[in-house]
Amino acid sequence: MEAPSADVYGFGDVEVDFARGQIRRGGKTIEATALELKLLKAFVDKRGRILSRRQLLDAAWGGQTFVTDRVVDTHVMELRRKIEPDPAKPQYFVSVRGLGYRFDG
Repeated sequence: MEAPSADVYGFGDVEVDFARGQIRRGGKTIEATALELKLLKAFVDKRGRILSRRQLLDAAWGGQTFVTDRVVDTHVMELRRKIEPDPAKPQYFVSVRGLGYRFDG
C-alpha cells in the first residue's frame, strides 16, 4: 500500500491521482465524476474511520447543499462498482450499519 500524498494514492490495484482527476484500476483508466472523486478524497483522507452520510455529504456536496442521505448511498454503490474487485462483497468501501461507511484502502 502506498502512503497518501497530496496528489496520488494507491490501494490494491487502484491508483488515484487527485491532481489530474484520474483513477486507474489494473492499469486501465476508470471514468469518474467530480462527485465520485470528491467522495473518494474524503474517504482517503479519513481512511479507517467511520464517516456518516452527513460527513460525506458535506465533503462532496458542501454544507449548504440540500440532498438526501440516499444520494450518498447511490454514489458509494457506483464507486464500489467501478473500484471493488467484487462489488457485492466490498473490501474497500465498507458499510457500517447505522453509522455510515468506512474506507479500508
